[in-house]
Amino acid sequence: MSRKIIIDKYEGNTHYSIHVIDSFGQEHHLGYYTHIDKFDNERIELRAQEIWSNETENEVDLMSKAIKECIEIDRKAGRLPNLD
Repeated sequence: MSRKIIIDKYEGNTHYSIHVIDSFGQEHHLGYYTHIDKFDNERIELRAQEIWSNETENEVDLMSKAIKECIEIDRKAGRLPNLD
């Protein structure tokens, strides 16, 4: 998985939503901005670098792991579509 900075502005919305994706695919929401200028870009980049330098993989809890395995069993048995 690659590291990304995602800046979204939905049609008709007045704010930008900023997300950072780390190398483990975990999403970190940095907040909302009404406008983004050069100073904001630098600040977003610094916060992203901070997240990336301290990233750790979250442990999957046992219930989530069991549900994922059940879904995989159902896919292999043909009861669910393969979404890959």
